[in-house]
Amino acid sequence: GENPPVVEGNYYFPPDAIKREYYTDSGTHTTCPWKGLASYYNLNVEGTNVADAAWYYPSPSNAASHIKDHVAFYKNKVRIVDE
Repeated sequence: GENPPVVEGNYYFPPDAIKREYYTDSGTHTTCPWKGLASYYNLNVEGTNVADAAWYYPSPSNAASHIKDHVAFYKNKVRIVDE
């Protein structure tokens, strides 16, 4: 497949590329000066819960519109591997 977009060193995966059954909304929000308001997911896999492991922009600024709803991960909380 096509490589996901990279923004500021983070891969942003399309929403259909993640397994939604492992994610729950965290309630955390942060603001990026140029991308907009980010929402967060907790990751729950095999009994392990990782709080705020991933984030996405549901309504990004025009400059970041290409990553709308795409999911990025904290590199210190998850390991991304190519299978």
